[in-house]
Amino acid sequence: MDNYLNAMRSGEQQLEFLTEGFVKMSRLEQNMIQVRKEETDLLKTVRNCLGRIQKRAEEKQIAFRIELPQEVNCPHDANWIGEAIDNVLDNAVKYSRPGGIIEMRIQKNEMHAKITVKDNGLGIEKGEEHKIFQRFYRGKNVTTQKGYGIGLYLARKIIGLHGGFMIAKNRYSEKGLMIEINLPVC
Repeated sequence: MDNYLNAMRSGEQQLEFLTEGFVKMSRLEQNMIQVRKEETDLLKTVRNCLGRIQKRAEEKQIAFRIELPQEVNCPHDANWIGEAIDNVLDNAVKYSRPGGIIEMRIQKNEMHAKITVKDNGLGIEKGEEHKIFQRFYRGKNVTTQKGYGIGLYLARKIIGLHGGFMIAKNRYSEKGLMIEINLPVC
């Protein structure tokens, strides 16, 4: 009986996650999302995201190597940018091997705040660099990891609404993937 109830709860959580993803995707595609750039402290938003992913990372014994500057002011909607960063970090944890390391670095220049997340997971095949941002696309290397192919799609849409862009690169020599988020600083 307990196994049955646990399976029901798990199915319910997956359905809820998928429904929320579809609603967000639909709102973004129909331009129903209003970005309110009220927050300027990007580090606060990033730290909140790291706090939300910490438990899942600990369950897989994944460590973070984080390099943050003293200050990064960048006008943004903390809720929506948080959603985009959450999706990138969720993928990094999901596709990294147990005991792995995720590197996160934030840099700022005159034009952009750049958030770089590197994992040591599955990586992607050559030619998939742009495909992984497509709705429902899942990399060819994905076999057992759960997912629906909407996280990076949503992230890219959100970053685009902020006037930014995202880049994905395979880390052939180290294994894994590097995702770069670039946001305008003014």
